[in-house]
Amino acid sequence: MADVPPGVSGPATPNDVVELRVHGIAAAGAAQVLDRPNVQQVAGDRSAGFYRPRPGCSEVSGPSGATLEAYRWSELPSGTAVRTLSLLFLLPFLLLNAAIWMRPGNPASDAVVRSLCRVFGLTLTALYVLAAVGVALDLVAWQCMSSSACLSGRSWLSWLGERPTGLRLAVLALVPAAAIGLIWWASTRPGRSFKAFRPPDSVVSGHPLSTVGQWDAEPLVGRLRSIHIAAAFATLDGSLLAARAAQGASAITIVLAAATGGVLATCVALLCTPPLIDRAPANQRLDGAARLLRTIAVGLTVAVCAHVLTSPSRWQQGGGLPGYGSTLTWLFVAHAGLLAALASALLWRPDRQRGHPPLLGLGALATATAAGGLAVAFSAELVHRVADYLDRTASAPQDLVPRPPAAYTWAIYGFFRAALITLVVAGVVTLISRRDRSRVAAAIVARDFPDPPAETTPRLRQVQQAIVRARFTEWLIPLGVVYACLAGLGAATTALDLLGLYPGAALERYLGVPAGLVDFGIQMGSYLIAATMLSLVIGGIFAYGTAGFRRHVGVLWDLATFWPRAAHPFAPPCYAERAVPELVRRITYLVESGNAVLFAGYSHGSVLVTATVLQLPRHVSGRVALLTYGSPLRRLYARLFPAYIDDDMLHDVGGRVGWRWLNLWRDTDPIGGWIFSAHRPDGPPTVTGPAATVDRRLRDPSDVAIPPSDSVPPPIKGHGPRESDEPYIEAAGDLVERLRKPMDPGAHPADAPAAR
Repeated sequence: MADVPPGVSGPATPNDVVELRVHGIAAAGAAQVLDRPNVQQVAGDRSAGFYRPRPGCSEVSGPSGATLEAYRWSELPSGTAVRTLSLLFLLPFLLLNAAIWMRPGNPASDAVVRSLCRVFGLTLTALYVLAAVGVALDLVAWQCMSSSACLSGRSWLSWLGERPTGLRLAVLALVPAAAIGLIWWASTRPGRSFKAFRPPDSVVSGHPLSTVGQWDAEPLVGRLRSIHIAAAFATLDGSLLAARAAQGASAITIVLAAATGGVLATCVALLCTPPLIDRAPANQRLDGAARLLRTIAVGLTVAVCAHVLTSPSRWQQGGGLPGYGSTLTWLFVAHAGLLAALASALLWRPDRQRGHPPLLGLGALATATAAGGLAVAFSAELVHRVADYLDRTASAPQDLVPRPPAAYTWAIYGFFRAALITLVVAGVVTLISRRDRSRVAAAIVARDFPDPPAETTPRLRQVQQAIVRARFTEWLIPLGVVYACLAGLGAATTALDLLGLYPGAALERYLGVPAGLVDFGIQMGSYLIAATMLSLVIGGIFAYGTAGFRRHVGVLWDLATFWPRAAHPFAPPCYAERAVPELVRRITYLVESGNAVLFAGYSHGSVLVTATVLQLPRHVSGRVALLTYGSPLRRLYARLFPAYIDDDMLHDVGGRVGWRWLNLWRDTDPIGGWIFSAHRPDGPPTVTGPAATVDRRLRDPSDVAIPPSDSVPPPIKGHGPRESDEPYIEAAGDLVERLRKPMDPGAHPADAPAAR
């Protein structure tokens, strides 16, 4: 099929109803979404586009009589092999960028949370540079090239081994400088494919979610990029100057160190002023100041390398690169302090109402901690593996020559300890909560299948277990908070390195834990990190080539890249910057051509659908109906992103479409759920008004007995999309009928069917 240029559209029939389907994470293809074998693209390009059944096919319309159309966006977040494989390296930045959007809707702490997340992101950039410094300058230039045993048989290193120390450091400083240049170059590329899809200037909704897809993130990302690049070069400068100062600080060294400290302080100060840095329109003075800061940092790096190269003072060899270990330790301590401050800002809610869950909004803490933990773990593993490669005769981490800083060893042990304890707590929670989950599941099964035949007992047990597993989702956020606390404690314990303590010896001396057991934990932590990194690489390769596999590994990637880059400039681009404006444009075109639109969103597609409705002009949304199924809006997004998904936003969406909205959900679904009301046909309603007409609970499976025409009972569908199922067809038919009836856009439909 030939690509269709953006803006080219297929034919539209006036007074028709178009059923526009938006898929969830990593759909296999438009043919699967439409449930038609032959489809053609009518708008869009290779990355994303709109598809319809080919004219002349026997089934161009759906069972409801509406013209079928699908929007396929799955290639936007994971379209190339390079982007898919970058999951390993960009995952910490991606998680932190999602964390800043998880802040609670509390104006008093909003600026503080944004500032803390951005400063924490700056420490991740510094950690990225320090990992390169640890490999190139500490392990290779300082330690290995000072050891004849390490250089033996390595001609690719020995050519520089007999050179002066200053020359070695200056030459190998090119490695971290190249790493900074690589991520600088990569971060300037992603947003270009979305620049042609700018949203309209008018804002039709004042709700914060409406900014996703309308907010022009390029000015902010450019400023953040300049600040992070400046901080990255300043981190490299500080490492070189710390090593030089340990040999005796000259006046030039002091001046360069003061200038480097000034660059870092300016970077932190800019990130702590959200009203200034968040200005959406391009500001020549502000953007120019950020670029000037970056230029100064680059110039300082050249000056520092020249100073290290030409300094006449003698370098004292021995141990690790002077100042490197303590710098790394203080960075980890800063991690712990920033996480503690973030937790305080998230928990401080003077306006919290009685019954308001205290964990609401702590998803930002858990996600930021996970980002920092992964960044530290990956950096520590990289340095340890290089050290192991340079000296393969070592039997234990403390015997490595060259030897990595003990702070990395503390970090690996902390990662292993946090992961192990979290797994144990998760197991305990699973066992403790299982009784309550089983009790609720048994009541649901008894209500759905009264008086079942005796031979259906095994099937009833399977259905009950599916509900038990699905209800464990509610425990994921508390478990994430537990991990956050443990990982933060692990970052704080690295401060023991400042006392010259090694994990095994320290724990045996003060706590009585055998040093051998601690060393075993460190080795297991190293293997666990290596396995995680290898799994991400393999997963990225298979995810690129196999759509079905990408559906599982790409979930985190697709969910996180929905949000614009507002915390870290090296995070992947936001595909909503294209998808939402493109959907707005397409629906506006269809409505203005005389059509009504049944807008159907499955799973994460329902989030795209919701953000799109908030941006539709009133005369367009008055001809739109919504059908969501398997939607995580209430169950997950309202808990993780409380500032953007709340009751006000959901009621705003319902009002904009005249409450022509149906949401299908199942108790066996571990992801999707109800939006306004969880009540069942035999229970009292929990909400009143038009919102009570939205949710439709579906019994799953449809029956537990084997039908006469089959040899197995009906399947348990859980979260799976089933556009060909009778409940979906019935709901679509109801909404199409409402769209075809003349209606006052400001009135609520009186004939809306009750939720069931």
